[in-house]
Amino acid sequence: MKKTLLSLAAAAALVFGFNEAKAQTPYKTAIGLGIDLGDGATLFGPQVKHSFGGANAGQAQVLFGDHVTVVGVDYSYNRPFAGAGGLGWYLGVGPQIAFNDNNSSFAIRPAAGLEYKIPSTPLGIHFDWKPWWNLSNESNFEAGRFSLGFKFVLR
Repeated sequence: MKKTLLSLAAAAALVFGFNEAKAQTPYKTAIGLGIDLGDGATLFGPQVKHSFGGANAGQAQVLFGDHVTVVGVDYSYNRPFAGAGGLGWYLGVGPQIAFNDNNSSFAIRPAAGLEYKIPSTPLGIHFDWKPWWNLSNESNFEAGRFSLGFKFVLR
């Protein structure tokens, strides 16, 4: 059992670049505008993304729409495309709380996307598939949700 766990840990370290020290996002912190669209209402609002080193990053956003406010945070695993100069991919997940006129609801949102930091400028853009998995108030899964973001790189 111990050998199996050690083998799995070693494989994960190789696959995910555990020993790689350089950042996988082309910046440390960025702020910007997030747009959440697809099935249902379109939401807009501020967001901030921060790299914690290596491939790990966190993002927080507050989105506003027609009689709804969504507050959320996400963890993402980020990797660059070799030789693509600022283009990378990420996978992530995070909790979201939606507040509307009558009630609130809790959701988990996985994400799979692309991010591009424009070389020699402090600007970036991302696009992802970000389904909404509502876990409260008549639980449902909305697969047709996407996120688009425009970022200004602070550092």
